[in-house]
Amino acid sequence: MCRKSSSPDTNSLMYPSYAPPHLALVVLCYCCVAGHGGSSLLASIIFGWVVEAGLVEEFIKTTRVIALIEVAASECKQGGEQALLIFQTARVPVHSSIDLSIEQIIPIDTNLKCEIDTSSTDVDTDVLVNITSGKLRILFEMPFSQRTNSFVSEILRAAEVIGKRRGPPPEFTWLQPYQQSSSNGLQQEKDTSSTASTVLAGDVDSLAPDARSLGDVSVDVAQTPPSPSLHPAVSNAETSSLHNEDDKSPELGVNRHSIATGLSPTPIAARESHIKHHMILREDSYTDINEFSVFVGTWNVNGRSPVVGLAQWLSVDDEPPDVYGIGFQELDLNTEAFLFNNTPKEQEWLNAVLNGIHPKAKYQKVRLVRLVGMMLIVLVQEKHLAYVRNVAVDTVGTGIMNKMGNKGAVSVRLDLHSTSICFVNAHLAAHQEELERRNEDHDCIFQRTCFQMNMNINSPPKAIRDHDHIYFLGDMNYRINPCDMNIREVASSADYKILLEYDQLTQQKKQKRIFHKFKEGDITFKPTFKYDVDSDEWDSSEKARQPAWCDRILWFGEGITQHIYRSHQELQISDHKPVSALFTAGVKVIDTRKYRRIYEEVMKKLDKLENEFLPQVTIDTTEIIFGSVKFLQPQTKYLTIANTGQVPVEFEFIKKLNDQSYCKPWLTVRPYMGFIVPGDKCDVSLEVLVDKQTASQLNCGADKLYDILVLHLDGGKDLFITVTGTYERSCFGSSINALVHMNKPFKEVPVARLIDLESSYPKELSEMPYAVPKELWYLVNHLHSHALEVKGIFNYRGLQKEIIEIRTSLDEGVLNDVLPGSVHSVAEALLLFLEALPEPVIPYSLYQAALDATPNFSLCKEIVSKLPDHHRTVFTYLMAFLKELLNHSPQNELDAKTLALVFGSILLRKPPNQPIDRRISNEAIDRKKQIFIHHFLVNDYE
Repeated sequence: MCRKSSSPDTNSLMYPSYAPPHLALVVLCYCCVAGHGGSSLLASIIFGWVVEAGLVEEFIKTTRVIALIEVAASECKQGGEQALLIFQTARVPVHSSIDLSIEQIIPIDTNLKCEIDTSSTDVDTDVLVNITSGKLRILFEMPFSQRTNSFVSEILRAAEVIGKRRGPPPEFTWLQPYQQSSSNGLQQEKDTSSTASTVLAGDVDSLAPDARSLGDVSVDVAQTPPSPSLHPAVSNAETSSLHNEDDKSPELGVNRHSIATGLSPTPIAARESHIKHHMILREDSYTDINEFSVFVGTWNVNGRSPVVGLAQWLSVDDEPPDVYGIGFQELDLNTEAFLFNNTPKEQEWLNAVLNGIHPKAKYQKVRLVRLVGMMLIVLVQEKHLAYVRNVAVDTVGTGIMNKMGNKGAVSVRLDLHSTSICFVNAHLAAHQEELERRNEDHDCIFQRTCFQMNMNINSPPKAIRDHDHIYFLGDMNYRINPCDMNIREVASSADYKILLEYDQLTQQKKQKRIFHKFKEGDITFKPTFKYDVDSDEWDSSEKARQPAWCDRILWFGEGITQHIYRSHQELQISDHKPVSALFTAGVKVIDTRKYRRIYEEVMKKLDKLENEFLPQVTIDTTEIIFGSVKFLQPQTKYLTIANTGQVPVEFEFIKKLNDQSYCKPWLTVRPYMGFIVPGDKCDVSLEVLVDKQTASQLNCGADKLYDILVLHLDGGKDLFITVTGTYERSCFGSSINALVHMNKPFKEVPVARLIDLESSYPKELSEMPYAVPKELWYLVNHLHSHALEVKGIFNYRGLQKEIIEIRTSLDEGVLNDVLPGSVHSVAEALLLFLEALPEPVIPYSLYQAALDATPNFSLCKEIVSKLPDHHRTVFTYLMAFLKELLNHSPQNELDAKTLALVFGSILLRKPPNQPIDRRISNEAIDRKKQIFIHHFLVNDYE
């Protein structure tokens, strides 16, 4: 980077090789004057790149200077904000700052795209660089060089950083001094009357740069050319930017003077992908927008059965909706439902829904999905069922260790005609004070929901944000913050506006912490929680919970209009009131006649490209270095693949000889396959995460953070990328037998001794090993001292940042024998510690015998007697602790079945290479694990 120090002395400026010193100095001098802040302003600005380029307008090229600048964190809320300054030049070459004037300021946000369009692979040939932001379009000509590639890569990385950060989007207020000096040379279709409107020009209604999914183009008409399913990489583009209304038939030709001779034909796969891509660009030409009505409803039924009809909720409108999305929470509060996800109430409530929907239309169930008490039902009118395809579901539990499904979300996605729709039914963390935990649940649901598309098992899965229309409903559990007014009186008076100012969801959404760019209708109904059952009276129990709008419906997508948002007070069987919303949604429907005509046009033009070129790409690096990596702390790097050839490229990371996967288990590559059109590029994320599955191999030296990725081009050559890093070993992932012989903090044990202790025949063993690992003792002792009477222990999730602090404390030495974080975080850290053991407490060799012994407690005790000494001591120690927890069950509300389920799945783990016996369900195996542990919790055992 090229930084200006706080001193105005320009001799302190350091020029990197990619920034011409004279030109960079001139730009700095100009900014000192234009910014009106002199050296104080420049002290907070980082100049990353200063380049010359030719602006192309109507085939005439004029010189411009482009500067990539970044503001220091002290000048903005979160740091990392960058922008492009484009300067007009009075003469060439530029001699001084008076030769420059700011023509355009482009903030680098999630709407910005920067693409290279090459017409030749000759090093002496210039390339076109296309910069777009909303409706703003600028085309530059630059030398074909690594420097140009790097310049574009830096811009894209800056946009990626902005897209991934949490919290509010950048405001770019620091650009104001430069904006005031900007001329209006470049035309822009936005109002430039204020800094904000100009700086954020082109802001479109999108969740992220890759948020818009175009769906799969499909036509249900015989004798129609096969309509393509969208290739996953294409969804990274905004079609509104790619297709101009006036350009009905984009040219597919190329500059034939640059064609190299003797090259092999383009593979058919690439040709088909090119057809798909160009058909997507022309989508507006063969689709119409038809309006569909969508009814969305949510109700926390508090474990009750449907003893009343649901017509007062589901069919109160005059006309029947085309689509129903109906969500329930707390369907069944029974322990069996919580532990094994079994409940007869699923069918009861499904029947109630089918009996309560609108009688003026016939409906078919698209899909029902349930996780414990969360259930989502999606129905469509019978006449639309033929146009519903690519249905998929997912469930996400956000209970402790993300295992338990008492909280989380269930989701259904589908394509209706050519519009992708996603329904998400969520139940977030409860209680007034658990605001941050609710926010974490929100993040977890968006990050972990993953729809695997059946149409192609090799296609990358879709996330929630990869859909045109999203409906997010459920018991969000956001409460009303304490205030000076009487909440119950105001809630009963219908003066909701003042009360909504204290609503947690409203506040968090305004801060852009959650549901960024989602919409919610005006709330004109009473809080939906908490009521006395079978009444309209506020909670009169001893807890006397305050009213709150816990039950909400939000949406995202273009072409959606909400007509009504309401609660249904007349339904009184629960402590919540049901909520519903009615929408009109614009759905893309294909005109088959137009589709056929445009398909033929594309085919004719594309025929000219076949058999002419081989795929060619450049990558910005062949070595990815992660540096120091810690347990459960992910790191992400990016690899840019640019198509510098003349034909579309299909790439895929492929397995090396004798490998099971294309990368090691601690590495994730997204996307691992894709499609790139000429002049475009794909940014591939590489994430390293050492977790409970991979830590043990790294701890014992059986594996290391080193891998070679093979990037295969379909019809072309293979490229090789090296991935390296250094893992900081942790007690998490170390074995019981090794840990009991460590009499000092884990971090102080030499690596050679760690590897020796983890070997089959260690040479240096302690004369007096611990009975149990000291790290396990710290965790259990903390819970024994502080959590015996805490309600919800081993049911609620901990906070990730606290779990990392706990791990660090255990590795480096526990200060004053007190662990940081809440007891819930310590409880989850205990489970994580046990699950990360390379050999479970019940060793793999005794796993099947333990399951077979479950009918008889005596047989189970015999299994425990066969455990290795330290494993048996750990097992006995844990059982004693759990029984002590159960002695305080009146306070902590724990029961033996719940503890047995949680610890059974961790202490008894299937050997990694044991084949799957499909005759026995996972549920039956989980029951056996539970029964094994349950024996020791309810019977005397020494």
